[in-house]
This record gives sequence, structure tokens and C-alpha cells, in this order.
Amino acid sequence: MMIGVPMPHPRDSMIDDLNRKLDQFFGAGGKAEPAAAFKTEPRPPRSDKIDRDTILKRRRPSPSHAERIALRRITESL
Repeated sequence: MMIGVPMPHPRDSMIDDLNRKLDQFFGAGGKAEPAAAFKTEPRPPRSDKIDRDTILKRRRPSPSHAERIALRRITESL
């Protein structure tokens, strides 16, 4: 290997190998056959049932600045 010469990309050698194998296959009389297509299944419809136990609980809002000051005054007076 010479210094300063860029290394060949490994993908190029794989592509050349695949092309050579394709040429051998089709040169020997091989034929391409279409594969079975993927068939998508429709999703089942969503349920309208609401389970009360799984509803997300909302976070209690944090106290505002004025409420924090009021709470601090109350705790300091105790």
C-alpha cells in the first residue's frame, strides 16, 4: 500500500462481487421470479370504552410566586 493513496471503499468491492455473481447466475440460464407481495392487514377499529383506572392523573399545579411568599410567611410566623 502506498502512502497518500486513498483506500478503496469496502462497499465497492461488495457491489462488484454481487454483480459478478448476478452475471454468473443469469449467464448459466437462471431466471428471476417475482416474490409474493406483502399484504397489509387493516387495523382493528378503536374501542370507545374508557377505563377510569387508566386515565392519566393530572399533576397538581405548583404554587405561584405569590402563594409561595404567603406560605413562607405563614411558616415563619409559627
